[in-house]
Amino acid sequence: MVFLKNCFITGGGSGLGKELALLYSQKGCHVLLAGRRADKLEAVKKAIEAGGGTAAIYELDVRNAAEIEQLAASFQANGQTLDLLINNAGIGIFGPFPTITPDDIEAVFSVNVCAPIMLTKAFLPLLGSRSSVVNIISTAGLRGKKHEALYCASKFALRGLTESLQKEYQESGPRFVAAYMGGMNTPFWEQSKHVKDPSVLPSPKQVAEQIVQEAEEKLEIIIER
Repeated sequence: MVFLKNCFITGGGSGLGKELALLYSQKGCHVLLAGRRADKLEAVKKAIEAGGGTAAIYELDVRNAAEIEQLAASFQANGQTLDLLINNAGIGIFGPFPTITPDDIEAVFSVNVCAPIMLTKAFLPLLGSRSSVVNIISTAGLRGKKHEALYCASKFALRGLTESLQKEYQESGPRFVAAYMGGMNTPFWEQSKHVKDPSVLPSPKQVAEQIVQEAEEKLEIIIER
């Protein structure tokens, strides 16, 4: 019997999450797709299956701690283990600092910071010593940027989480990988005028290919194009 590696990806219905799912399925992983839009997740699942892979979908609001805990508990009850957790889901709200609202702060930090913390903590019992957690951080976690104060603050927080867990688990695993990439041509920009022409940015497939290629060997991946 062949046992497939289990790869859990948040925000797996579009953009970088979708491309990572397709690539990891091609590497022989059973991909667990999580997100709020079942229709998008189902489309990715069908694409994976059309390519000969296997996948499952989970409707999940990563802002909801109870949903995360419930899913983790069901995995444990069923003996499900994870070889790879990819915290990919993220949102960005951009603009001059004075325009930031309390709702903006809550929205960005709940998805970009609190969700990876909650998911990692809840899924830790499912991750073996040879498992990996890949946090999709962005170059906004490396340096501040104009009109991105809130987004950068959230990504710096995610960087801090990742680097701290690298040190905490360096002797026992799992591995914690930080992926820092610049902008991509994804639906991320559909509700924003912050980037005038997303078509000039790298495709999510290009970024996903580098992450998949380097994640097994490196703890830090920097993609600047």
